[in-house]
Amino acid sequence: MDTQLFLAALKQATEAIGVPLTESQAAQCAHFAALVVETNQTLNLTRITEPKAMAVKHFADSLTLLKAVPDLKHGARVCDVGTGAGFPGVPLKIVRPDLQLTLVDSLRKRLSFLGGALETLEIPNITLIHTRAEELKNARFDLVTARAVAALPKLIGWCAPLVKPGGLFVAMKGAELEDDEGTVAKYGLTFIRQVEITLPDTESSRRNLLVWVK
Repeated sequence: MDTQLFLAALKQATEAIGVPLTESQAAQCAHFAALVVETNQTLNLTRITEPKAMAVKHFADSLTLLKAVPDLKHGARVCDVGTGAGFPGVPLKIVRPDLQLTLVDSLRKRLSFLGGALETLEIPNITLIHTRAEELKNARFDLVTARAVAALPKLIGWCAPLVKPGGLFVAMKGAELEDDEGTVAKYGLTFIRQVEITLPDTESSRRNLLVWVK
């Protein structure tokens, strides 16, 4: 991977969305991106491997979460449902190392990659759980998020039970929005805001972050 191209695109994109990174944070992101690209040769983690696209569509996109929940408390318990290659969870942890992060995925090979990558990056205090979100029991979080892994009604059904009372659920969606008030009411969620962010230099650049409180 062309690290300099990645870093330049990452700097431009994160500054554009209002989440600028320190040099150390950017370097960790670049190291993680390189590990994703390397592993992707033998394990299908992502279709996005070009440096500039990764910087914008994976890393900057993940960090838009901090614009949706700017008051996320220190040490908050955060769950990334259907994390895949580690997005948005790993970039979030790089920028907010105080967070207690749990990554959930149904494919053990992805979690094995993430475990090794996090050890290489020396990023501690991340819990990896191999299960489907709907089967995760007895866990409650301050923030639960999912990044476009399914249609909104399914996301709500998977994620809402994991949110503690007073906690937040953030669905990270593209330009499409679905209206499903019945599902929302069933799980005790109250919609509080929609944050629309435009990512630079992408074909599908508009992102909608939908925020509910339980």
